[in-house]
Amino acid sequence: MKLYRSASEVPAGFGPSIVTIGNFDGVHLGHRQILRRVVALAREHNFTPAVLTFDPHPARVLAPDRAPKLLMTMDQRLRAMAAEGIEAVFAIPFSVEFARLTPEEFAAHILAATLKARVVLIGEDFRFGVKQSGNLDTLRELGLRFGFTLEPVLPITRRGERISSTRIRQLIIDGAVSRACRMLGAPFALEGAVVKGLGIGSKQTVPTLNMAPDNEVLPKTGVYVTRTLDLTAPQTGRAARWNSITNVGYRPTFDGEGLTVETFLLDPFEGPAPEKIEVRFLTRIRDERRFSTPDALKSQIFRDVAVARRLHRRLIKFPVG
Repeated sequence: MKLYRSASEVPAGFGPSIVTIGNFDGVHLGHRQILRRVVALAREHNFTPAVLTFDPHPARVLAPDRAPKLLMTMDQRLRAMAAEGIEAVFAIPFSVEFARLTPEEFAAHILAATLKARVVLIGEDFRFGVKQSGNLDTLRELGLRFGFTLEPVLPITRRGERISSTRIRQLIIDGAVSRACRMLGAPFALEGAVVKGLGIGSKQTVPTLNMAPDNEVLPKTGVYVTRTLDLTAPQTGRAARWNSITNVGYRPTFDGEGLTVETFLLDPFEGPAPEKIEVRFLTRIRDERRFSTPDALKSQIFRDVAVARRLHRRLIKFPVG
């Protein structure tokens, strides 16, 4: 998959393309349905399946006090899009200057001239152009002038509830990661560098991998059944994934300061620690709490591990990459 961050990076011979537009935070089931439709149309016409997205999120520029925390890093979004068959992503560097484009300028310069769009798929609440003056009707009319058709996309629901990044974000914050998984179509995941901890686990409880998450949204504090992927594995040739259990919290037993994400691997592990990992959250076991002694915490961890092993055997086998 090709990533372009400016119009000048898009080669002259690019396209024609089938394009969908959006932030795609979380790349949830609704997003995936749109991406699959883009890919199907592109294959039918021998066009390029493409995504037009924004970095940073437009709200960071236009209304920073109301900008949402993002579920996914850009790298995670790109990997999810590539997995659905998208071949090109145009990540527009969103700025005040870009926000001043008129709907006509956006359609002419970005969709028609740069991406050579033939079909554009967008949600029914899509707004674009200066002061969000353009809508579906505007884009449909502009498509007649600039050579593309518009295909509106209806919201996707699950059990009567609309699937949205906003709803999934709240589920994660509340710790309801298994419900979020069902809306995402895959586990919610944090990724980041493995960092050196204080050595408490290796000395007093159990050794863990400590992550510095790149994501902005973190699950509610507590203990979770997880899967851990070694994002450096392609370079090292080591085993790439393990069943695991993860604590998100403040280590109250040790009067910890600052939030930590600590993962204990349930599968055999040899060699040096991975440099970067992705931790996929499957279900929540319990709240984080203070224990009277490190030994009491260690005993609870072993009980948590036993629960996690049973749940790993029973859980739906979500995709793990």
